Amino acid sequence: MTRRSCAIYGVGIVCASLLIIGIGLVVTQVFQTLIHNRLKKEITLTEGSRVFETWKNPPPPVFMQYFFFNVTNPDEFLDGAKPVVSQVGPYTYREYRPKENVTFVDNGTRVSAYQPKTFVFLPERSVGDPDDDMITTINIPAVAVMNKVKDSFWKSSMVSIWMNSLHVGMFMTRSVNELLWGFKDPLLSRIHPMNPEIDEYFGLMYKKNGSNDGEFVYHTGEEDFMNYGRVATFKGESKLSLWTSEQSNMINGTDGSAFHPLLSKTERLYIFSPDLCRSIFMEFEKDVKVKGLPAYRFTPPRDVLASKEENPANEGFCVSPKECLGTGLLKVSVCRKGAPVVTSFPHFYLGDEKYSNAIEGLDPVREHHQTYLDLNPTTGVPIRASKRAQINILINRIGENVHLNPSVCFVQTVVIDDVSAAKLHKLLLMVMLVSNAPLVLVGLGAILLPVFIGLIVCEYKQKVRPRPCFFPFLFYLYLTRQVS
Repeated sequence: MTRRSCAIYGVGIVCASLLIIGIGLVVTQVFQTLIHNRLKKEITLTEGSRVFETWKNPPPPVFMQYFFFNVTNPDEFLDGAKPVVSQVGPYTYREYRPKENVTFVDNGTRVSAYQPKTFVFLPERSVGDPDDDMITTINIPAVAVMNKVKDSFWKSSMVSIWMNSLHVGMFMTRSVNELLWGFKDPLLSRIHPMNPEIDEYFGLMYKKNGSNDGEFVYHTGEEDFMNYGRVATFKGESKLSLWTSEQSNMINGTDGSAFHPLLSKTERLYIFSPDLCRSIFMEFEKDVKVKGLPAYRFTPPRDVLASKEENPANEGFCVSPKECLGTGLLKVSVCRKGAPVVTSFPHFYLGDEKYSNAIEGLDPVREHHQTYLDLNPTTGVPIRASKRAQINILINRIGENVHLNPSVCFVQTVVIDDVSAAKLHKLLLMVMLVSNAPLVLVGLGAILLPVFIGLIVCEYKQKVRPRPCFFPFLFYLYLTRQVS
């Protein structure tokens, strides 16, 4: 056999081998399975893992923005007119939330931690000075006290006398700082000596700067990657005892800071929120890109806060039949010491139109009021997130079934920092190269295939009618030199 024949056979064998091995690896997804298994082992809450340190102390900055609803016609409202509000804000704070007292429990399969939250005011991102800017809003302490004693004629009469003597009305005008971080309320100060459990100070974020929600225990994800970051217990309990059904009291999902790798567009993601006193779910909406990183956008659908008529599963969030509200609302009095507090999305987004139509100055817009979570599907890492909520006060007005007065809405945002984004880019590039290695083999085989065919054709023509074939002839010379 001549050198030329050996070269042709060699090219044929190499070409066939590359195609067979490459196609086989593509079909069986061996390399993809290997890299996925590697990710499952690396993305766990264990010492030395790729994500443990960033989980304990997340590097991306978190910003909390507060927007207040200033009531411009309080006197007319008390006379029965439609309330008119103007949104004032944002007042922006940098939020620091490192995890502390991190301890492994249950033979290392779970990890417990506390997460204190600290807020630092950022004047350059705010519209004004929170010490100077005044807001006229519903008097939440007064409404809460009246709601507490409404079933007792004598107690309600006494509270009414106190309010008149203290010149306390249904509305109050306070600075942003007071409304957020607390002030000494005259009505609560009158009640405090008789009932020490009632604090004489009130603020929407009173005692929350530097405090934590309680102990969380998380699954590490080492036994099952799908459980990575999932909340096992909160304050020592595996379920809540606030609501009226087993399903409503379940603690489902993560705390919103970590999600398992290899996400699917068809799955439903659960998040447990101590602020809402419940778990919520989010569903895939669309593909997005953040700083060049691919991400799946998950958002809460209307079903999350739908009425029991729209979503019967939500009936468990009605503490009593009278407290079942319409779509878009969740009454959280059970975890707010009985105060008539109702949460919703800003401007009653995804809620019944009657709620936003009842107040002049509200305009629910998806782009401004939607909560969303952008997650990298390969690693589950949050790339960008915006949590938006609104606090409303439930008021009983004569002639109305229910009236909601919006007090404040907050927007919590986070975007991956540049350093973390660069690291994730490198990791995704490595995953892509390893996963696509079989395609490289198929590509090389496909390149060699026409060369092999060309050599065979030239060999045949040489036997029938000798004539040089330029490109295969050069390739043949190269191979014969390598053989010699």
